[in-house]
Amino acid sequence: MNDGEAVAAPERATAVRVALLECDHTDLELRGIDGDYADMFTTLLARHAPTLELTRFDLIGGDPLPPLDAFDAYLVTGSRLDAVADDDWIQELAGFLRGAHQERTPTVGICFGHQLIAHALGGRVERATAGWGVGVHDAWVPPDGGRAVGLPSRFRLLHSHQDQVLELPAGGEVVASSTHAPIAALRVGSLLGFQGHPEFTPRYAEALMDSRSDRIDAEVITDARRTLTTPTDQGPVARWIADHLAGGTA
Repeated sequence: MNDGEAVAAPERATAVRVALLECDHTDLELRGIDGDYADMFTTLLARHAPTLELTRFDLIGGDPLPPLDAFDAYLVTGSRLDAVADDDWIQELAGFLRGAHQERTPTVGICFGHQLIAHALGGRVERATAGWGVGVHDAWVPPDGGRAVGLPSRFRLLHSHQDQVLELPAGGEVVASSTHAPIAALRVGSLLGFQGHPEFTPRYAEALMDSRSDRIDAEVITDARRTLTTPTDQGPVARWIADHLAGGTA
């Protein structure tokens, strides 16, 4: 895939052209659950934000980044890799995010993407002192944060991460906090990041935890599994993402 593969093209004049920057793929043995990560985002946004027109770029697979001015907005997926790693494509993506910030291009990062936004702009990303964050986590939005655009004061998302943002970059603000991740969502200029995964389903989250049982403590997995019946707020968060990508909260 060299020029990006279009995966959703609503025929409406108000469509927002979004480049989905793929930073990882699901393991083959888990792909039968909800497809690849790009498929999860396509399903989520088709349901809750149909005005977004997604075009996939497989960065981890070798696709080059598109020109910054080629799309209206950008969405950076999660990844099993570290945001602070020195892989060439990660360094190039970090530079791209600095350009998006400078040009005020609406951009959203999820998990790895959230962490890379912070790292690329001078924040600090390290292993979470509380260990792996998995299962459903509850985050709260400060009164002067996301609620200014009509968002709920609290939201729940599925999580799967061992790194987290510990210090904001210059000009950044905390949009949401959780017990496990004090910076559960951040905004810096036109860039918005979420530590949680609105694209995940409980079935996939559970299978992913089980596949990582050699790295995640059994007690942590047991506790996280108990949370999987808790409803999440993937719909409101998806609409939040869509509003930001459309320029509503930049």
